[in-house]
Amino acid sequence: MTTKNSAKRTKEDSSQTLRKLHQAPRTIVAWAEDYPSGHIIAMHQHERAQLLFAAAGMMTVTTADGVWVVPPLRAVWIPAQTDHQIICSGKVLMRTLYIKQEGLVHPAESCSVVSVPPLLRELILYAVDMPRLYDVNGPDGRIEQVIIDCMQKLEVAPLDLPIPEDERLKAIQQALSDDPEDQRTLSDWADFAGMTSRTLARHIKAETNLTFGQWRQQIRLLEALRRLGRREPVTKVALELGYDSPSAFIAMFKKALGSTPGQYFRNVD
Repeated sequence: MTTKNSAKRTKEDSSQTLRKLHQAPRTIVAWAEDYPSGHIIAMHQHERAQLLFAAAGMMTVTTADGVWVVPPLRAVWIPAQTDHQIICSGKVLMRTLYIKQEGLVHPAESCSVVSVPPLLRELILYAVDMPRLYDVNGPDGRIEQVIIDCMQKLEVAPLDLPIPEDERLKAIQQALSDDPEDQRTLSDWADFAGMTSRTLARHIKAETNLTFGQWRQQIRLLEALRRLGRREPVTKVALELGYDSPSAFIAMFKKALGSTPGQYFRNVD
C-alpha cells in the first residue's frame, strides 16, 4: 500500500531527478513518466524547452494564452519558462525531450501541437533510455543530432484553442467547453454578453482570429479528441457534442484533420 510519506518521497525523488536532467551539459535530455487517467500536473515551468510526446493516452496542456490537446503519437512544443498545466485523459505514457533552445535554429516562441513522424517517435523512445551524460561523440550523440534535425521540420497540427482576454468571451468559451452540445446562436450569446451580434463577432475575430462558427467548432473538436482518446464510441461523442448524426460529425472531423476518427486513432495502442 502506498503511504502519504512514500508518495511524497516519490514526488521529491522525481523532482530531484528532473533537476539533475536540466543541469546536464547536453542539448537534449529525455524523461519517461506514466500517469493514470484524470491525473493533473499543476501549473509549472521548466528552464528548458519541452517536446512533450504522448506515446499513449491524451494530454490537454493549458497556458495563459491557450489550450492544446495532444492526441496519441503527437507532441506539444512548450518554450522554456512557459507556465503550463497538464491534464491526462486515459492512461498517459508521457515521453519528454528537454531541450536547450540555443541548440535549435529559430525555435518556435509559442506552444504548438506537432505531428511526430515515425522516425522521431522511435528516436524519442530510444532517447529516454540513454544515459544522462551520454557520449556526445558516440552513437548517442549522433542520435541527439538526428533528433535536432527532425525537430527543425515538424508540421504544426491545428489542435489549439486561443484563450481570449475579454472576460465576456472567456465566459462564453467556458460555457461551450462545459456543454459542447449548447446550440445557442451568435445572437443568443451576444445577449448573454450584453453586446450586439456584430460587436461580439468582431471581438471573437480580433482575439482568436476565428469566426464564431469556427471558434465553436474548434472547442467541439478538441473536446471530441479528448473523448475519443478515452475510447468513447464515435456515435456517443457525436451526439453529445451537438451533431445531428455521426456522419455529420465524421465529415467535420475529416475536414478539420484530414482523416476520419477511426483513421486518426489507428495504430496508437
